[in-house]
Amino acid sequence: MKTDPRYARAYENMKPGVITAEGFLGDDPRPLADIIEADEEEFARLGLSFEEVAAKLKALRDEGKKGLGEPVTVEGKWLVRVDDARGHLPSPFEDGIFRKVNTEVTNLANGEKLVFTDLNLHLLERYHFLEGRGSPFRLEPERIKRVLEG
Repeated sequence: MKTDPRYARAYENMKPGVITAEGFLGDDPRPLADIIEADEEEFARLGLSFEEVAAKLKALRDEGKKGLGEPVTVEGKWLVRVDDARGHLPSPFEDGIFRKVNTEVTNLANGEKLVFTDLNLHLLERYHFLEGRGSPFRLEPERIKRVLEG
């Protein structure tokens, strides 16, 4: 994939110590465009849509918020807990600032868990960026599929 010029600045912002201590790239040495392209291919292989996944994760987060920090069962399929932490995080693409809201979704049928932030949702939906391999908040496509199976 040809590198988009706006990705160069975002890539610099994703390095450890710029926005977060760990950064967004983990130990993944690939260029940003290659990381995104590989995840787009994996989503296609798994039959996932970035738009549908983002919408479902937002809906689960929104239902989980109703628990005020306590776990909530959603549709009898997922256990969702939403924790609001202090502070905000800017997008590495410099297109917004997001509250530190952590959502944990557990598929009750298979026990698979997914933890994500509001910033993760923005990056997934707008840029198809799931973070680099080895990043602590990377959203692995196969895990997403297993968690959202219902």
